[in-house]
Amino acid sequence: MSTGNLDFLNSKNSGNFFLLAGPCVVENEGVTREIAQRIKEITTKLSIPFVFKASYRKANRSKADSYTGPGDIQGLEILQRIKEDFNLPIVTDIHNPSEASLAASYGVDILQIPAFLSRQTDLLEAAAETGKVVNIKKGQFLAPISMKFAAEKVVNKGNNNVMLTERGTQFGYSDLIVDFRSIPEMKSFGFPVVLDVTHSLQQPNQSSGVTGGRPDLISTIAKAGIVTGADGIFIETHPDPSQALSDGANMLKLSNLESLLKTLVAIKALDIY
Repeated sequence: MSTGNLDFLNSKNSGNFFLLAGPCVVENEGVTREIAQRIKEITTKLSIPFVFKASYRKANRSKADSYTGPGDIQGLEILQRIKEDFNLPIVTDIHNPSEASLAASYGVDILQIPAFLSRQTDLLEAAAETGKVVNIKKGQFLAPISMKFAAEKVVNKGNNNVMLTERGTQFGYSDLIVDFRSIPEMKSFGFPVVLDVTHSLQQPNQSSGVTGGRPDLISTIAKAGIVTGADGIFIETHPDPSQALSDGANMLKLSNLESLLKTLVAIKALDIY
């Protein structure tokens, strides 16, 4: 069994939060490498433990013609090369049990369970059985207490390497809100808790069939996450979100990432949680 652990999320000297960041989906090798290289430069400078994020496949799209990825093997091979060339841990989404072992075989360090699949027992168990870290996103329809039971499905398979992610709660049909009480509540289960900033600002169920978003509030949500004790921050970013092939409406422009992270580091240093 391939084993994973959470050691790579710790920084001995920085005392910082960790960062999961990258594009929504692998678009092509060039832009994916550009994003990984730039985020690594910034996080190295700021002593922020960094995990590169990109989905090799996006199964959860509203429209049939939405971009879902370059192909499973091609996407995973790109992620594997980024892992090796930049010496970075990788996180990517999986959507069905067979994808767990496939992604793990390409060196993925964290298998991420999409929010809408957070109750899928067979998916959670398959991810657990790889021995990799399992990041479970809280369903938009779930109370924080319910995530205790999702985590138990992984732990009961002998894998204690679990992370839980807050990504907003459905508010009507076309908006999400973040209940920041969920961060300390989920931390009480004994697992690292991540705040997914950019997905928390999505505006789903648009008449166009393409999700909208409020990227103007990324800084506000991220700062509140640090203040309320999030161990990690999740941000999707792109050099030009207007040209991103998936979720561009809620992404952070890559050129704005460094200033935001500097602010978050300064807040974290206050140690006010």
